Amino acid sequence: MRLLIPQVRPVDPAVKRGRRRIVVLGLFFALGFTSIGIRLADTVVGREVVVPRQATQGDVGPDPRRADIVDRNGELLATNLRVPSVFADPSQLADIDKAAERLASVLPGTDAGELKRRFRASKRFAWVTPKVTPAEQEAVLALGIPGVGFRYTEQRIYPRENLASHVIGYVDVDNQGLAGIEYGMQARLAGGAEAGNGPLELSLDMRVQQIVHEEVARAYRRFQAKGAVGIVMDRETGELLSLVSLPDFDPNRLAQASTEGRKNRATGNTYELGSLFKILSVAMALDTGRVGMDDMFDATLPLKIGRYTIRDDHARKRPLSVPEIFSYSSNIGTAKMVFAAGGAEPLKSFFERAGMMQRPVLEVPELARPQLPKKWPDITTATTSFGHGIAVTPLQFVEAVAAISGDGTLVRPTVLKRAPGEQPERTQLVSEKTADALRYLMWLTVEKGTATTARGSGYMLGGKTGTADKVDPVNGGYLHGSVLASFVGVFPMDAPRYVVLVMLDDPRGDAGTHGLRYGGWTAAPVVRDIVARIGPVLGLRPSAPVDEAMFLDRFENHQRADVRRSGKEQRLAAVVADP
Repeated sequence: MRLLIPQVRPVDPAVKRGRRRIVVLGLFFALGFTSIGIRLADTVVGREVVVPRQATQGDVGPDPRRADIVDRNGELLATNLRVPSVFADPSQLADIDKAAERLASVLPGTDAGELKRRFRASKRFAWVTPKVTPAEQEAVLALGIPGVGFRYTEQRIYPRENLASHVIGYVDVDNQGLAGIEYGMQARLAGGAEAGNGPLELSLDMRVQQIVHEEVARAYRRFQAKGAVGIVMDRETGELLSLVSLPDFDPNRLAQASTEGRKNRATGNTYELGSLFKILSVAMALDTGRVGMDDMFDATLPLKIGRYTIRDDHARKRPLSVPEIFSYSSNIGTAKMVFAAGGAEPLKSFFERAGMMQRPVLEVPELARPQLPKKWPDITTATTSFGHGIAVTPLQFVEAVAAISGDGTLVRPTVLKRAPGEQPERTQLVSEKTADALRYLMWLTVEKGTATTARGSGYMLGGKTGTADKVDPVNGGYLHGSVLASFVGVFPMDAPRYVVLVMLDDPRGDAGTHGLRYGGWTAAPVVRDIVARIGPVLGLRPSAPVDEAMFLDRFENHQRADVRRSGKEQRLAAVVADP
């Protein structure tokens, strides 16, 4: 059998050379497309373009190590986000003027003339604009200008925007705290993860903060107030679960924030709180032992002190017992109680121990010093007893009420979450007997006194109303027709845990309040609605009739005693003469 072996013809040298050229050309195109692909990927995914070190000195952006801020349940309140900033290498720009004009056309707020000046003044590096949005970055990419790139920096972002802006605060372009907890805890936050620091946990509960913000904002708008405050404090731990100040601001858009919006009215402004101060004055008088719950004081006529006359807004024009003085908010009766307890010295001493005479303590820098009388003659002693002539921050007043309405011990407030089992330092402000008496008086004020509009929350609520004439900051004295309306509440009253304060700056009454601006009509219902909503969130069961039985029995006993003492033939237990 014969095998057929194909004959192999020799390859023409010219063909060999052609094939080699094709292979080389293919490799060239492959490398070229690979290079282009890498460059495109580099641009799209945001890889930083290497810029000479000297050109970027001082322009590397905020410190990326700053720690996150979270609420007590771990909800993110402040964090860092990598954002692109646009730069140009003028040496690579084919036409500086055209490049500047095209960039300015897609970057709002960028001036073409300023870009031209910058490009001509720099050899290798010039900023176009910092921190652009994804849409703006896409528009710059679409221009396809050689020599234009992106550098990525860390920007502080606040996911909840204005919801807790006064507590959290804000930072500057270098990620250094300028206000709020960002400033107050700067050293802790600046260390970040590299220093082994995890997120900074605040005491705020954003569920509670949301509710308080909504309810206070609703009243702020309804009554056309100039400002408003809402505070919720856990009296056992001192932790602030909510702190709202209106108007507020969005720290993500700081340039748009107004001066009024940046003010923290809860801690950084002082106010004459009016009749709220009767909580302190009555507590002082009872705690001295010189005044008892069964004593009565004559409020039949206005109280004259020198050339001044003190009157009651809700005048009963008869002798009043201590519970009546408190629940009816009698200025005359309160002043006489203070004089019966010793006057100026014990009142000043009590205010000092209650924290009313010092700057409040908290982890934020916005803390105002109280405005105090320089001298304490009898008229000053009388007016400060019902909250005029002394101005404090809402925060420090809440701190004092938390002590008086609880077990009598004072706990400093905090916006930082306490560690499990941590026991805050306590100081005794009043005896447990006095605190028990004040709880009854605060309950009585809601049930039978000036704060009946606070009933109906589903929880036993006690408190005190306040309506104070506003001070004229320019001319001194008081502004005619302008008031500060407030209500401070404590719940649940049978086992007090939380203090809630709402303050409205210069509210306007409406048809729903019969045109009245009193704290009992404007602020008290807001606290009622807040308590009704946050009670279930905080895991509290609604109050039952049995919880109130002790207070009702006490009320009936006092009523019977007041009737026995009301006869003209019976001597009043303690009628204090006009000083």
